[in-house]
Amino acid sequence: MASLEAASLDGKTALITGASQGIGRACALQLAKRGTRIALAARNHAKLDEVAAEITASGGTAEVFVIDVSSEESIKATAKTVIAQFGAIDILVNNAGITRDGLMLRMKRADWDDVLTTNLTGAFLLTQAVISSMLKARWGRIINISSVVARSGQAGQANYAASKAGLIGLTRSLARELASRGITANAVAPGYIETAMTAVLDDKQREAMIAHIPLGRAGTDADIAYAVAFLASPEAAYITGHVLDVNGGMYMA
Repeated sequence: MASLEAASLDGKTALITGASQGIGRACALQLAKRGTRIALAARNHAKLDEVAAEITASGGTAEVFVIDVSSEESIKATAKTVIAQFGAIDILVNNAGITRDGLMLRMKRADWDDVLTTNLTGAFLLTQAVISSMLKARWGRIINISSVVARSGQAGQANYAASKAGLIGLTRSLARELASRGITANAVAPGYIETAMTAVLDDKQREAMIAHIPLGRAGTDADIAYAVAFLASPEAAYITGHVLDVNGGMYMA
């Protein structure tokens, strides 16, 4: 049986996008508890500072990096800066995402492009920017935050569902390309999670959503963070190309 020490991620560095709030923040806090040095990346510097303060107050290590994942220039510059400061990026959590909901008939091309650029192309470009660090170490964890709608589809979210489904295809392709170098690539597909993104739903919409969840409750950002921490851990070394559904039974493949 593996010892508790074997589960430690001491000395590893994790870069997490969308880390200023919600799922990204929860992932940062959870990985920091396991000894990981955290590179917090998002647009909002002030919120990132708050997360960094939480981590350092608990004895962890965290640094803030402002990034715009819709910008290739910003992505490359941030990856370069993180590697220069920490020496390597061992764990990448592609979490940043946006929505621009609307029915297909009336969806604007700009809303399609913005969502695909941020949610999918951004993950592709950031992975490409950090992968040499993992290849050099012959160890790495790539974890992409997808969504239940990537599997089920969702009316009014053709752009978002397509971007999250694309992440699954990207994940499995990376898994095949990188396995021989000791690098795993997996996705986590959250269901209905109480975050700022879902806070726009009214009580009626929220109740209707929960009615379709066998466990009878919405998920929390911590539920997702635990899944991410597991996939980053040594115990998950033989898991790659997998999509871990964390949805309370909302969708069963």
